[in-house]
Amino acid sequence: MSAKTARLYRRYGDSLHIRYGERTVPEYLSHTSAFLCWLSEQGIELTEVRAEDLQTYQNQLLGQKKKDGRPYSLGFQLNRLTAIKSLFRFLYESGHTLHDPARTLEIPRKENRLPRAILTPKEVRRLIESAKEQTPRGLRDRAILETFYATGIRVSELSKLRPADVDTEDKTARIVLGKGRKDRNVPLTSAAAEAIETYLELGRPVLARSNKISLLFLGDKGGKLHRAVLSRIVQHYAKKAGVKKTVTCHTFRHSVATHLLKGRADIRYIQELLGHRSLETTQRYTRVEISDLRRVIARAHPRG
Repeated sequence: MSAKTARLYRRYGDSLHIRYGERTVPEYLSHTSAFLCWLSEQGIELTEVRAEDLQTYQNQLLGQKKKDGRPYSLGFQLNRLTAIKSLFRFLYESGHTLHDPARTLEIPRKENRLPRAILTPKEVRRLIESAKEQTPRGLRDRAILETFYATGIRVSELSKLRPADVDTEDKTARIVLGKGRKDRNVPLTSAAAEAIETYLELGRPVLARSNKISLLFLGDKGGKLHRAVLSRIVQHYAKKAGVKKTVTCHTFRHSVATHLLKGRADIRYIQELLGHRSLETTQRYTRVEISDLRRVIARAHPRG
């Protein structure tokens, strides 16, 4: 990699940190780094890339295999090419290139799959109500589960919530710098607002101890709750509630979207709640509804 390419790569990384969340940036940089290594092997300077070069790279990408001999998934190819398009869009818009060679690069479409596990309202109720210990940890866990289901919040967004972001009286939560670096306000259910208020009064002060960390949900020793710990919390209560499905933090997000849709909520309100950029992303939940309808027809229709 030439000094010039390395410098542009660093500037591109800086722009990503402004626009995207902490999980997206390393992924984009990893994909673009692999592409830059390929350019170096071909003796092509980053600012001299042509559309033909990108087509050659895409063709080679289709034939690449993992160490175990299996081909890379369509999702991997899509992510790699998306990162490359993002890189060249940055170079063009920032004036480092006179044209965008990736503008005509076609990315294979990846069909949005339906969520693997959707909880029923009864399963959600059993799961949440299984967190009933009146200890600081139990109060915290109950508030976390209620918040997940009330808001459909992402794990990364929940872990960054601060006490100041939540208004239990007004029953709202402020998601600061969510995915896509955008803020949004979401409503809290009465149950979630009550659980958070109880946790703030009786649970968080004990967990915080002398720690001055400003996050809402704290670990057992007063530090940040990491993704793996939140996953274990959810799985613990799913098992305790006797839920047989594979339940993750994201399962709550899928479930609340499906339940709202079945309750005839406008899909654009669901889009706003979940913080989806595109309505197309939200519309995949309508397919869950259709699959439910198919099962009903198969069971009840005379010619089902």
